[in-house]
Amino acid sequence: MDPKSLLPIVEHCDNFSVRGTTEILVPFYVTPPEGVEIIIGWIRAPVFRTFLETGKAVFDVSESGVRFVSELDSFEKRNVALATLCEMWHRSGFFSDIIGGRLWRNELYPIYYNPFKRRFNVDIAFVLERTCCTIFGLVTHGCHMTMYLEGEQKIWVPTRAKTKQTWPGYLDNSAAGGIPYGLTPTEALVKECLEEASLEENFVREYVRAAGAISYFYQTSNGWLQPEVQYVYDLVVPAGVNAPEPKPSDGEVEHFELLSIDHVLDRLGNGLFKPNCALVLIDFFIRHGHITPELEPNFLEILTRIHGRFGY
Repeated sequence: MDPKSLLPIVEHCDNFSVRGTTEILVPFYVTPPEGVEIIIGWIRAPVFRTFLETGKAVFDVSESGVRFVSELDSFEKRNVALATLCEMWHRSGFFSDIIGGRLWRNELYPIYYNPFKRRFNVDIAFVLERTCCTIFGLVTHGCHMTMYLEGEQKIWVPTRAKTKQTWPGYLDNSAAGGIPYGLTPTEALVKECLEEASLEENFVREYVRAAGAISYFYQTSNGWLQPEVQYVYDLVVPAGVNAPEPKPSDGEVEHFELLSIDHVLDRLGNGLFKPNCALVLIDFFIRHGHITPELEPNFLEILTRIHGRFGY
């Protein structure tokens, strides 16, 4: 393993702190069924101005915070109002660098009252077009899987298609994707395995194992806030098992390579992986003993940074 630290790779992804920023942010509040108002996101200054201009039918906007207007007091009402507003922004060219044109995904993400304490598809404040979540600085959730051949000690690594809306041409995890409304993490992963890697459900469910989660606060180069939780899975193929090879299916992957641990670590250290996928692999290598306190001088810093709490 390269003796240099992997901490810069972590810092590239976990690169924002609410408490440490000098940027002026306005809290986005919601009131859960228990009745105690909580912060669910953060509004940047350009977004705040757009809310003042276009969002008064949906939000009560002041410098102390952004809240839904009192009439939007249910899950269903908030969903309709947000869909109408966000679709207007999309059509009118607002926030075009994140929701414009083909960046719009037509996929709904559940937004939970508490990203660390909830029942899947139950404790939800509202649902929102996935590309719009970063406008509000909302926590979103995904699932990432590492397919590992135990006997050969090799990992299947895909290269993202050059036509991808985000991070084209970068290396990725064996299968990964967001968790849309209505699916659990495992259901979403099974779906992604079939769509991205042509891996059938029966094979995936037999060998995949939930292995925890990572969390980090990412700010894009344009300043957009993306606090994220990724549920991580290992698909460990035992020695002697004749496993299917992952193959591109939906056009999101150029090709797959079967790489040794050393080759993956080398490409990881050289910044060839999509940033959050790099964190998933660092977590994998820590759990499997390839990154240790003896080999990594910033071991504890890395361990805590990939399990962040977002500061609110």
